[in-house]
Amino acid sequence: MDYLFYLVPAAAVIALFFAWFFFHQMMKESEGSVTMREIAQYVREGAMAYLKQQYKIVSIVFVVLAIFFAILAYGFKVQNPWVPFAFLTGGFFSALAGFIGMKTATYASARTANAVSRSLNSGLKLAFRSGAVMGLTVVGLGLLDISIWWLVLNAFVDNPDAGQKLVVITTTMLTFGMGASTQALFARVGGGIYTKAADVGADIVGKVEANIPEDDPRNPATIADNVGDNVGDVAGMGADLYESYCGSILATMALGASAFFGDTALQTKAIFAPMIIAAIGVIVSLVGIFVVRTKDGADLMSLLKSLNVGTNLSAALIGVLTFGIFFLLGFENWWQMSLSVITGLLAGVIIGKATEYYTSHSYKPTRKLAESAKTGPATVVIGGVGLGMISTAVPVVTIVVAILLSYAFATEFSFDVSSLGIGLYGISIAAVGMLSTLGITLATDAYGPIADNAGGNAQMSELEPMVRERTDVLDALGNTTAATGKGFAIGSAALTALALLASYIEEIKIALHALGKELSGIPDITQATIPDMVDYFNVTLMNPVVLAGIFIGSMMAFLFCGMTMNAVGRAAQKMVVEVRRQFKEIAGILEGRQRPDYKSCVQISTLAAQKEMLAPSILAIVVPVLTGLLLGPAGVIGLLAGGLGAGFVLAIFLANSGGAWDNAKKYVEEGHFGGKNSESHKATIVGDTVGDPFKDTSGPSLNILIKLMSMVSIVMAGLTVLLHC
Repeated sequence: MDYLFYLVPAAAVIALFFAWFFFHQMMKESEGSVTMREIAQYVREGAMAYLKQQYKIVSIVFVVLAIFFAILAYGFKVQNPWVPFAFLTGGFFSALAGFIGMKTATYASARTANAVSRSLNSGLKLAFRSGAVMGLTVVGLGLLDISIWWLVLNAFVDNPDAGQKLVVITTTMLTFGMGASTQALFARVGGGIYTKAADVGADIVGKVEANIPEDDPRNPATIADNVGDNVGDVAGMGADLYESYCGSILATMALGASAFFGDTALQTKAIFAPMIIAAIGVIVSLVGIFVVRTKDGADLMSLLKSLNVGTNLSAALIGVLTFGIFFLLGFENWWQMSLSVITGLLAGVIIGKATEYYTSHSYKPTRKLAESAKTGPATVVIGGVGLGMISTAVPVVTIVVAILLSYAFATEFSFDVSSLGIGLYGISIAAVGMLSTLGITLATDAYGPIADNAGGNAQMSELEPMVRERTDVLDALGNTTAATGKGFAIGSAALTALALLASYIEEIKIALHALGKELSGIPDITQATIPDMVDYFNVTLMNPVVLAGIFIGSMMAFLFCGMTMNAVGRAAQKMVVEVRRQFKEIAGILEGRQRPDYKSCVQISTLAAQKEMLAPSILAIVVPVLTGLLLGPAGVIGLLAGGLGAGFVLAIFLANSGGAWDNAKKYVEEGHFGGKNSESHKATIVGDTVGDPFKDTSGPSLNILIKLMSMVSIVMAGLTVLLHC
């Protein structure tokens, strides 16, 4: 059976090869005119300069944390000695995934604008396959990192008990997930602050006050806005989805090792299953990528159908092949386990469809929101908030049903306490199913910023109106696919976080074993079940420590969002002041006789993002540590449960409100309710401005926050046990 493992590194190599192939094909395309190339170069330089500065700051944080983990491991002996190294590699690969995706996007935008001038299909194909570079890079690097660590730890971890060795290996591998989550949070928060400070500043002064079009070259903030699309929506998103993808696989591997403890052969099968499902997912994603195409003159619904053909085909293929995977692995309940995976797949599709319904202007909710603009910005804001709140119902109910069904399928509909570990494994494998086709679902997400930048390049290069009209259609589609991608990410985070909660209990058990502790009536603590551990720590709602943790976790979701939104607000204020100053002091900007000072706006966003990203990101690391030190394991379990419940619902609300506001603005711009430069248009711009930090800063960062708090708790479990047991 071990030979099946080698499908994983093989799939990683295939994914990375096709990422290189699509990048190479994209680079063969022309960037267009001299002006188009010049603008693209401005954006590239700004994006790379920002990322270089961000990596410097994040590297310092990583070095400090790695030293801290090394002290815990080698000084206090309360941590696995591999943890500092695993932590660093997770952060490195997460950063690399974001860097490659962003580099591709900055080269693809002008080429997409040039391709659109030929045909809509040419532009869609180029932008989508450039987005596929990001998707394939994320899954390729993720599977490569997992494969390397599996081989290394198998060779060097020395434990006479084969079953316990597998538990140690998988829980150790979880710590590289913390590195990935830490890097992802910095990338998402920093990139989100950068892009939305520029976007809000450009919209308020340029579109509302100066009454000039979006991405107009006369707007001093327009280059910073286009740079922000790349550092936030591409580099940040790549790092985000890398940690989501790896986190779901690693959590399932760790749960498999603990759920089937006592049967080494079955343990190994349960560990291999998520890796192999992900590996096969790479192949079916490639099939889906190659079938995406559209016809010239296609409207938004036709474009959506084109992308859905690829994503649905990939999902259907992995659903069928999952049965073969579990059968080949030799699971007795192979078809029931396969149904758990399919439950996750279907949950992802339903969440995606619900997100599409509430955020696309092809459907009634967003069109109604656009219509509310006739009575001013206040009703637009109220309508968007209400729409976002209502939109949480379908995803939440879907996840609830997915949890219950995936648990029931895995346990063959046994809800006995003795089946808890296997049931949790079923929930976790459902998260793997949801993200198994990430290669193509992330391509549909990453394509959005490329199309957005292509529109900016077309506007600034003053190409014929037909080109901008086509890029606007691609951009509107990108807003919907981006919102759908965020739905997938937060949906998988909910399922993965449950698995990580169980993994935390397993890590506590390992720490107790290392300290020589015993549970009453269980001489060998390695034989203790999750219910045994829950009883030992009195994890019940009647325990005030657990309740305290739940409240702190719930508070964290709102505190984190408040800090990131205020950070965007402060940075945007500086941008507004600078744009107004340039309009006032630099004669001839609005007449087009004088070029604005783009660099000063880029610098404002860069400095603001670097400064403002530190506090909320460090808070996400510090709070779980302090909770463990002060409240012990029971308090940490409460913290993780509270953060999951509040964070999941809040993230959906923010993403869908922001997406609906953005597409309501685009619906008006297409000529409805007065069209561009009307009072309705200005009202929707206000809504879009409010929604910017909702959908691109705070919302997408929440799913990382949920998992990072879990990862930090797992890594710090040894110290928590030392102080409280």
